[in-house]
Amino acid sequence: MMKTTLFQTITRVLLGLFLLIAGVSHLTFLRREFLAQVPTWLPIKPYMTVVLSGGIEIILGVSLVLLMKYKVGLGWITAAFFVAIFPGNIAQLVEHRDAFGLNSDFARWMRLPFQLVLIFVALWSTGAWKQWSAKSI
Repeated sequence: MMKTTLFQTITRVLLGLFLLIAGVSHLTFLRREFLAQVPTWLPIKPYMTVVLSGGIEIILGVSLVLLMKYKVGLGWITAAFFVAIFPGNIAQLVEHRDAFGLNSDFARWMRLPFQLVLIFVALWSTGAWKQWSAKSI
């Protein structure tokens, strides 16, 4: 198991809590906002997409907080999840959908790089990046 710093641990727990809250909000008070991000070309019904992604976020969030033994694997899974949902951010931009206060193309463009930050945080806070880079040296 990779050793992580206290700051990484705190960041991992905060990411987990963020995902937990986001997942609950998918299923409750922000469902309409999340529906605006579902690409029209996705073969799954938008409502089901929001419910499934919310459930995955809840599972990832709880796991990042509680399952320290599996944190490296969870880091990779969480990063892959952030990559998988990125088309929703692009769909919101190209389909000019307002949600989460993103009511201009400029605002929607500015949001895109944030997904890279989330991917980095998932890999760094869990020690996944360090483990991978140590193996590739």
